[in-house]
Amino acid sequence: MTAKLTFEDWERAGRQLSGIVNSSCWWLGDWLVYGKDHFTDRYKQGIRAAGLQYQTLRNYAWVSRQFEMSRRRARLSFQHHAEVASLPVPEQEWWLDRAEQMRWTTKQLRTTIRDAQDDETRAVEQPAPIRRLAVPGNRVQWWRKAAEQSGIDFDKWVLATLDSAAEQALADVAEPAVISV
Repeated sequence: MTAKLTFEDWERAGRQLSGIVNSSCWWLGDWLVYGKDHFTDRYKQGIRAAGLQYQTLRNYAWVSRQFEMSRRRARLSFQHHAEVASLPVPEQEWWLDRAEQMRWTTKQLRTTIRDAQDDETRAVEQPAPIRRLAVPGNRVQWWRKAAEQSGIDFDKWVLATLDSAAEQALADVAEPAVISV
């Protein structure tokens, strides 16, 4: 190319090329889905004729199947859609809405989803919070002695004793006392 482009012309050409590349992923995915649905017996022959990597085409088709035309976001790339394709539809929509509103790159979307999933995992893996109970005087020593004499680990003894007391208290409420005269 010998002609000199202005920066603006060069930049506009890049945006147009990017749009073509993004659209071609959808086109190829939709093409493959159609071929699989209509030409099952000659489907692989068509793929070979296209000259593209089978796995790449399968990925395009998989994403295309996850997003019917009405759910595809023109302001987001094919790769944005691919990032959320494995999620349930409501989550896909939520993440795509956020990506559009925040103008996230594919990498920003991927990172934000991963961080959110890591936070959820950490929340599930967190042990129950430790509860503290203020105990007056030397009661803890007294309770430890009772647990030791019972031959039970102190923590288990405390839980069993509290469970037993709760069971008794709830049984007393459920069964009103009958007074004989």
